[in-house]
Amino acid sequence: MALFSQTSQGFQALLWKCHIFWPVSRCRQLFAASFSIPNREKINYFSSMTSSSTALPVDPKETDVLPAKKRSEIDCKEEKGWDEETKEIPEGKFHFSSSVGAAKKWSMSPVVSRHRFSNVQPPEKPLQAEEWDKLKKDFQSPEIFEEVMLNSMIRCNSPIDVAKSLLTHLAKRNGDIAYNMLVKYLTLCVQQGQVSEIRDVYDIMKARFKILESGAYSLLIRGLSNSNQWRMALTVLEEVKKIMIPSRTCYESCIKAASRHQEMKLAFELYSEMLAKDVVPTLHVLQSFFDFSRGVKGAELQKELFGVLLYLRENQIYPHRTFMQSIKLWFESLPGGNWRGRLTKITDSGQCPVCNHQLEDSNLTEEEYSHLSERIIKDVIHGTDTFRKTTPEELEAFQTFVENRLPFDIVIDGLNVSHIKSRKMQCENLFDAVNCLAKENARLLVLGRKHMLTNSSNWKREMMKEMQSKADFFFAENISEDDPFLLYATLRSGKHCRFVSRDFLRDHKACLPDSLTRHLFRKWQRGHQIVFFPSAGGRSINFLPAFRYDCVVQTTGDTWHIPYKDVFEEKYSYQIPRKWLCIHQK
Repeated sequence: MALFSQTSQGFQALLWKCHIFWPVSRCRQLFAASFSIPNREKINYFSSMTSSSTALPVDPKETDVLPAKKRSEIDCKEEKGWDEETKEIPEGKFHFSSSVGAAKKWSMSPVVSRHRFSNVQPPEKPLQAEEWDKLKKDFQSPEIFEEVMLNSMIRCNSPIDVAKSLLTHLAKRNGDIAYNMLVKYLTLCVQQGQVSEIRDVYDIMKARFKILESGAYSLLIRGLSNSNQWRMALTVLEEVKKIMIPSRTCYESCIKAASRHQEMKLAFELYSEMLAKDVVPTLHVLQSFFDFSRGVKGAELQKELFGVLLYLRENQIYPHRTFMQSIKLWFESLPGGNWRGRLTKITDSGQCPVCNHQLEDSNLTEEEYSHLSERIIKDVIHGTDTFRKTTPEELEAFQTFVENRLPFDIVIDGLNVSHIKSRKMQCENLFDAVNCLAKENARLLVLGRKHMLTNSSNWKREMMKEMQSKADFFFAENISEDDPFLLYATLRSGKHCRFVSRDFLRDHKACLPDSLTRHLFRKWQRGHQIVFFPSAGGRSINFLPAFRYDCVVQTTGDTWHIPYKDVFEEKYSYQIPRKWLCIHQK
């Protein structure tokens, strides 16, 4: 029973007794890693951890590895004072941003065999060494017994002492603990908010390795930031910055910790640093700024939060309903601000029914339109756009085709539209769209592919002939990318011309050389892209006309208008929200 009494000690002290910190002259201290944590509800955020290929061993001659005073003794009293809210780690909220590809390389082959053991149940209490040996002997694949057992402990959220007894047994038997085993133990500690254990593991890793991989740093920062020792997470973040750009998880964990403790200046400094390094924040952390600032007075803080709203504007980001509610509550909580928010729908003319303010026009000025057209043609159509899959001959033929038939009123991405309803033939979908859009005598250009001219199960020659009597068609090669054709024809037709596509055109925006041109491109797209979707019964296609007003966050100083969506969408969408939050001062 000696081991049971030992498991209540700090993990670092236990490993010292097991000679884990004794000097080793060999270079094989770089631990083998074969990391594969099942994608389960409680731990799916740890599944993208990488191997220890980026963790470098410490030369014992260079580093003093003798432990100082046992940190677990120091932390024992501090843990009791935890805020109950900080003990819980939100499930499914981790977003590791580095080395996922590397993880796939080494983990693909063993994954199938490990998934066979995803339902293994760990012991309910710590075991003696001989008990662990017996379990391993009876296990179907003893070579991965410890890994599978720790995975199951994470999945079942087993008591820390159970995991500690397994690692202590490993240390006594092998004189070493593999890197991936330490990370799995760290995962369990973070999951349970065991701060003293997290710090012990961190001390062990610092003593053994000069550099850890990104996933381990993310775990450490996440675990520390959710505790009353959150400032230590900032120290780890500074260490990470010396060797790599910290992940989004690292930054956001520290930002939320600072916000929870009302250190908003620090939180916004980290946020600004994050943006400067091109690390994209999640909507969750942006929302947290408003949640933690509710009722707090201060001109500088208000300026920073207005800056978050302008970030949404510049990046065409639409908050979901809960985020929108946080913004509304923050405005209404401002002392002496007299702000009031109401949900509404903007009229087709662009007027807000709540405050009668006219929203910004979606049309570009003549100067803006000319600038955008020139840049699109130069950088996307004729430039080194790696997403353009066509030949110079085909592009020249298309330009000649368009110039001889200008102007068009609507340009249609034919292949895109043809897939709108999977239960109908592709030519039927396109046929319905052309008939609908041609009702108002609009001049239509349909961009198609040459395979559409072949009589087949999806493309009927008779239907194609009838459509060609109502619209001009240009048939590109089957391997060609038609987005540049769509952009060219729409822009060359003039400011009135619209286009029909479900493509968000992000790739082509990325080819534009500067932020001003990208901003103009997005504004033009919002005002010229016609959205379509199948009707409820699936028998017809519904079209939503492009907006006359610009659908982005906008302000006049005493009013804010914020478009929002009902649900969170992680990916960009071509669909523009129809719901708005109007905030105005009384």
